[in-house]
Amino acid sequence: MTDYAKLDAWIDAHFDEEVKFLQELVRVPTDTPPGNNAPHAERTAELLKDFGLDAEKHAVPAQEVKDYGLESITNLIVRRKYGNDGLTVALNAHGDVVPPGEGWTHDPYGGEIADGSLYGRAAAVSKSDFASFTFALRALEAVAKPAKGSVELHFTYDEEFGGILGPGWLLEKGLTKPDLMIAAGFSYEVVTAHNGCLQMEVTVHGKMAHAAIPTTGVDALQGAVKILNALYAQNTLYQQVTSKVEGITHPYLNVGRIEGGTNTNVVPGKVMFKLDRRMIPEENPVEVEATIRKVIADAAAESAGITVDIKRLLLANSMKPLAGNKPLVDAIQKHGGELFGEPIKAMGTPLYTDVRLYGEAGIPGVIYGAGPRTVLESHAKRSDERVVLEDLRRATKVIARTLSDLLA
Repeated sequence: MTDYAKLDAWIDAHFDEEVKFLQELVRVPTDTPPGNNAPHAERTAELLKDFGLDAEKHAVPAQEVKDYGLESITNLIVRRKYGNDGLTVALNAHGDVVPPGEGWTHDPYGGEIADGSLYGRAAAVSKSDFASFTFALRALEAVAKPAKGSVELHFTYDEEFGGILGPGWLLEKGLTKPDLMIAAGFSYEVVTAHNGCLQMEVTVHGKMAHAAIPTTGVDALQGAVKILNALYAQNTLYQQVTSKVEGITHPYLNVGRIEGGTNTNVVPGKVMFKLDRRMIPEENPVEVEATIRKVIADAAAESAGITVDIKRLLLANSMKPLAGNKPLVDAIQKHGGELFGEPIKAMGTPLYTDVRLYGEAGIPGVIYGAGPRTVLESHAKRSDERVVLEDLRRATKVIARTLSDLLA
C-alpha cells in the first residue's frame, strides 16, 4: 500500500470523527456582526486538545477590536515542527461568518446532516476547512510521519471585515512567517488570484424642510439619486474592461445599503448609502478610489446646496499569483484530479479574501479546500448553507497528500 493509499485509508477510518468535529464548530455561532468570536476560538482549542494539538491563543486587544467594530477576536496557531530543514506550510481558515438571515429549512447552528450534506452557517465557508485541514494534519502525522519541515494551522476570525485583525494581525506582530500557505476554498478548482474590494460609505447632506413648503429645504434624496445614477452609469462602463485571469470577468459596483430621511412629510436632509467596488487584479486600487470619489463629487456638484462626506470602509487589494506557488498548484492539481476524477483548474475568483495578506507579506499561497464548484451551490451567505460530505472527505485527502509531498 502506497503512502497515499495509507493517508486515504486513515481519513476514511476517522471520517465520522471529522464530521462530528465540524458539527461542533457549526454549533458555536460566529455571526459577524456583532463579531463575538473568542468563544468559538476557545471551543476550537478545546477540541484540538482532544486530538493532541495545542493551539496558541492570540487575543487581539479588546480596545483594538472595539474600535474596529467587532466584539472579540482570538486567533489560533497550531505549530507542528518535524525537523530543522524543510518548508513551513500554513493552512488558514476563518471562523467568522455573516449572520444566518431568514429562509432556513435547517437549524443554522444545528450541524444537521441530510441527503449527504452537512447544513449550517459556515458549514461550507469556512468551518469545513477547520475540519479538512485538522484531519489532513492528523493523517500526515499518523501515516507519513514527516522528518523535516513544519505545518501550522491558522484559524482566524476577521475575514468578513477584511482580515486586518485576523491573518493581518498575526503577520504584523511577527507571530508567523510560513514559506507557503493554503487557505480555505472549494474542491474543484485551485485559486491563484482574486479580485480586490473597495467599500465606501457615502453620506449626502441637504436641508430638512416641511413637505408642504419643500422649497425651503434641499432634498438630499434627489442629490443621492443623481450620484447613484452616475455610479450606475460607471458600472455599465466597467463591462468594457476585461481581466486576463481565467475566472474573473470585469470590475463591477454594487450599492448594497441605503437609508435616510426622517418621515413621509419631511424633505430628507440626509441620505446614506454604502457601495462595494470589486477590482480586477490588473487595476490600481489608488486610481479606482480616486475615480469613484470624482464621480461622486461631480454628480453632487450638479445639485445646489448638496454636500457629500465619503468614508472608506475597506480597501482589500487583489490577490496576484506569486511565482513560488507552483509546488502547491502542481500537488493539488495532481491529487485533486485523481481523487475527484476530473481536472482541477488553476484560476481566479471574483471573491475577495484575506489570503491576499499572506501574498502581500511575500508568502506564496493558493485557495483550496472543501466545497462545491461554485459559491452559489454552497449557499454561502444565504439560507441552508451546506457542504457535501463526500467533498469534505476527498478534499481532506487532497490536502493530506499535498502536505506529504511538500514535506517529503
